[in-house]
Amino acid sequence: MTRLSVEMLAADVPEPITSAGHAQLGIAVLAGIAVIVLLITKFKLHAFLALTIGSLALGAFAGAPLDKVITSFSAGLGSTVAGVGVLIALGAILGKMLADSGGADQIVDTILAKAGGRSMPWAMVLIASVIGLPLFFEVGVVLLIPVVLMVAKRGNYSLMRIGIPALAGLSVMHGLVPPHPGPLVAIDAVGANLGVTLALGVLVAVPTVVIAGPVFSKYAARWVDVPAPERMIPQRPSEDLERRPGFGATLATILLPVVLMLAKALVDIVIDDPEHNVQRVFDVIGSPLIALLAAVLVGIFTLGMPAGFSKERISSLVEKSLAPIAGILLIVGAGGGFKQTLIDTGVGQMILDISEDWSIPALLLAWLIAVAIRLATGSATVATVSAAGLVAPLAADMSTTHAALLVLAIGAGSLFFSHVNDAGFWLVKEYFGLNVGQTIKTWSIMETIISVVAGALVLLLSLVI
Repeated sequence: MTRLSVEMLAADVPEPITSAGHAQLGIAVLAGIAVIVLLITKFKLHAFLALTIGSLALGAFAGAPLDKVITSFSAGLGSTVAGVGVLIALGAILGKMLADSGGADQIVDTILAKAGGRSMPWAMVLIASVIGLPLFFEVGVVLLIPVVLMVAKRGNYSLMRIGIPALAGLSVMHGLVPPHPGPLVAIDAVGANLGVTLALGVLVAVPTVVIAGPVFSKYAARWVDVPAPERMIPQRPSEDLERRPGFGATLATILLPVVLMLAKALVDIVIDDPEHNVQRVFDVIGSPLIALLAAVLVGIFTLGMPAGFSKERISSLVEKSLAPIAGILLIVGAGGGFKQTLIDTGVGQMILDISEDWSIPALLLAWLIAVAIRLATGSATVATVSAAGLVAPLAADMSTTHAALLVLAIGAGSLFFSHVNDAGFWLVKEYFGLNVGQTIKTWSIMETIISVVAGALVLLLSLVI
């Protein structure tokens, strides 16, 4: 996407539905977010319902007519689901195919066969990063935990020395690299270029995952020395299969959408002529929809069929992959509705005015807002979609690269200090057989390192590009 002018952005954004001043709007934002936090943490309400009610509360506190608030919320929900819903669905299909065909196990086993000794933590972070590209965080954890536990037990490694790199790889991919839902929503909200964001996301992800994974795991292993809990070693999906896809074919399938999207970004930079035939071709094949759809279709032949799946089995696999993402789609959609309500009530313009008055760098402001919402709600996705809505107007004067960095700043902030209000916290605690204190010393600190290191790298990049 080319650089947007303020006039173009203003043409696309409706007039505020309330004439409230900054003080009232500020109170409305805090009240709306407080409602969401209270409903999620105190009353354990689903994030979709909490975001919906919080959006209505925001409009009410801002003094906006309720019918217009409902219209804004519905419009934001619809446009967000239209923009990223299909991509989330395609990613879920690819991830399910990767897991059920034994492709994920093939990658794991191949890399582990080549690694040993001191290189094992690096092998684990590589496995997690590759597998984490198309998979949701929770799915990646479920896939990798058996491997982590078996490697730790059979190789007599510290559980944290092996587990932390794997978790770091998954978490960094989840927060910084599309096509994960959070980065996709932020890209859509701020109008960033997906290919550029992907390229810069990988650039930030590599040093971040090294520091938070293999390097930090040395200290985590000293602080928390626990054996691998045997009761948590489940059966691996590929143990029921007579055969599974090859390593090369599996890796190529996973990386196909990434390659296509990066190729589009590269062609856009080199040619920079929308009417050029080559650029038009890559604009199509490098679009997220086509790139992910191509990976899914290729995956049928490179993953499904080599595993011996019939046409009926593949059809059933696709159907089963879509059911679990209903909640994610609704949360992401409601986050988009909340974002649109923020914009239409004039909150976006207020954030823009405040950032100019206080001289806070836009990237730092985005990171801080995402951190605050993450700490309050426990959800990286809620933090991302809410923060993206708040800071979206800041992207109006930004170049393509800085808009992408804004997305990454939001993603980095959304990972800050996972604690007891985060489902991922309890998932890690139970799988690794830790107590709450041990989980904070390892998992929570690892997430904080990822957030701070990635945020710092984003700020450094903003100074040189």
